[in-house]
Amino acid sequence: MSSYEPVIGLEVHCQLNTKTKIFSSDPYSFGQPANTLAGPVTLGLPGALPVLNKEVLRLAVTAGLALNCEITRITKFDRKHYYYPDLPKGYQISQYDRPYATNGLVTFKKKEGNKEQSETTKVRIHRIHMEEDAGKLLHSGSGADSVSFVDLNRAGVPLIEIVTEPDLRSSDDAWWFLQTLRGIIRATQISEANMEEGSLRCDANVSVRKGPNAPFGTRVEIKNLNSFKAVKAAIDYEIERQISVIESGGKIIQSTVLWDADKRETRLMRTKEDAEDYRYFPDPDLTVFEIKPDFVEDIRNNMPELPDQKKDRFIQSLGLPEYDADVLSRDFDISQYFETVATLSGDPKKSSNWVKDEVLGIINKNDLSITDFPITAERLSKIIALLNEAKITQRIAKQVFEHIYEENLDPEEIIEKYNYKPVDSSQLPTIIDDIIQKHPQQVQDILNGKDRVKGFLVGQVMKATRGQGVPDEINRILDEKLAALQK
Repeated sequence: MSSYEPVIGLEVHCQLNTKTKIFSSDPYSFGQPANTLAGPVTLGLPGALPVLNKEVLRLAVTAGLALNCEITRITKFDRKHYYYPDLPKGYQISQYDRPYATNGLVTFKKKEGNKEQSETTKVRIHRIHMEEDAGKLLHSGSGADSVSFVDLNRAGVPLIEIVTEPDLRSSDDAWWFLQTLRGIIRATQISEANMEEGSLRCDANVSVRKGPNAPFGTRVEIKNLNSFKAVKAAIDYEIERQISVIESGGKIIQSTVLWDADKRETRLMRTKEDAEDYRYFPDPDLTVFEIKPDFVEDIRNNMPELPDQKKDRFIQSLGLPEYDADVLSRDFDISQYFETVATLSGDPKKSSNWVKDEVLGIINKNDLSITDFPITAERLSKIIALLNEAKITQRIAKQVFEHIYEENLDPEEIIEKYNYKPVDSSQLPTIIDDIIQKHPQQVQDILNGKDRVKGFLVGQVMKATRGQGVPDEINRILDEKLAALQK
């Protein structure tokens, strides 16, 4: 089995952040009542003519530059014909032989735990093209009672389709590529890139071959991949399925399959399909047009900071370790959250540790978004400030953090409610004297040079103060008392 090498290419559809659709003034926002955002152009009514939304072109070129593509100077739109209820015109306006961007590159380093692999994975971008989205079919019932409803709100929404070369060799590669791509897209703010809402969708082309130098095998396209977990699971399943078919003497048939997340398997949608099946031809209602160099340069000169650039800044300006900087720069919203905490608290390193370990720990465990996280950047910065002012201990800080998450209160309110206040320093000498008297053997070990035993005594003091003793004060007083015993 291991002698086979998977070959994977991705087609990623990204919905652009515009107020109106790609070829009409119809508005669009997610979650509106069905068929309330569909005007004459969207419905394909006779005489309704498309006009390209200039903002779509600006966002599309931004994506192309962010992905290191060459921008095509002369480009055009084409009609892609197929018949489906969610496509009122009977064709989709897309780009066929003159995509607006080509020859891009995305690089990333995969990570295992807290370790980053030294080898950089390079994925070439074959092309990016603009197109309109289709509507949505909603199915209800089963058998004779089944019925399908058509919602055309999404029809005509602007998309870019990012097509990679078949450079990926595992589901892990695909997962990391998509994470990297989403980070770049969100950094440019051209799209929410949210798989759950459908603003980022992925199809995977999968084949296997006998070793890295063998010819490519017959590919199978997997659709209906609406989460990162689905992408990984579907690719793994399809790789194993193809190897099993070949090993049993069968042949892989070029086809399109759907991923069934409930059954965790693919099922056949249609067999071999090529470009000629779509009967592409230039759209006569949309003229060939030029993407002028000065338009492109203006966008290039105003590009936002991309994740790799942000990572370098976090390392050089804030002094973060490379791993921390990478984790915190990967997602736009998380990087914004971290920078706000760091600015308000004045402590980038502590901010990094809290966001990386505590905040992302809860977010990843509960599948949350940082924008919905109840511990705001302002609240977290207060916790860090209280820590730095020795008004709370590290242990109390974590308890305050947990209570804020559960109760949605400010740090000061939590501290007051649960009486989370450090033990008065004047009480510590008495407590430490008591600990020293209770543990004479450990004290003698320390006096004999076994310094590591001191941690035990510090722990006993922390236990006696219920975690409310300030560690620096405890260590200072304990050192003074141990030094006095040595005289």
